[in-house]
Amino acid sequence: MARIGEIAQQIAQEYEGKEPHLICVLNGAFMFHADLVRAIKMPLTVDFLQTSSYGDAKQSSGEVKLVKDLNFPLSGRHVILVEDIVDTGITMHYLLHYLSGRGPASLKVAALLSKPSRRRIEVPVDYLGFTIPDAFVYGYGLDRSQLDRNLPFITSQE
Repeated sequence: MARIGEIAQQIAQEYEGKEPHLICVLNGAFMFHADLVRAIKMPLTVDFLQTSSYGDAKQSSGEVKLVKDLNFPLSGRHVILVEDIVDTGITMHYLLHYLSGRGPASLKVAALLSKPSRRRIEVPVDYLGFTIPDAFVYGYGLDRSQLDRNLPFITSQE
């Protein structure tokens, strides 16, 4: 939680006088998003979208599908896309392209975790919790075949 507080402080400083719009990428980022939103001490708005590229697998299929779209327009807003983990970069690349077409004033990425060793497409991560090695992780919103999202910690499966 200390690292989330640090990210929240950085966001609050960089967006002083603005109203950031934090978009949670469901399902994995919901816990990180909730904790981050609570830690940012300034007016902000939230929305949710959902993609699918994993299904029940442990590796991305490489094809991104938008499952749930946003409820609010982005035109002229300062958007922060909140993701659980940036792995291959495929999903994030898709989302950044998709959202930039909606005319936000700015678009940045906050990710709890990053696995740079798995990148197939380089994408920006403006606010990063932790860099991790190539391991399958779950807990704290991240799932293992839809289970274990409720764990209050992140662990890995060897």
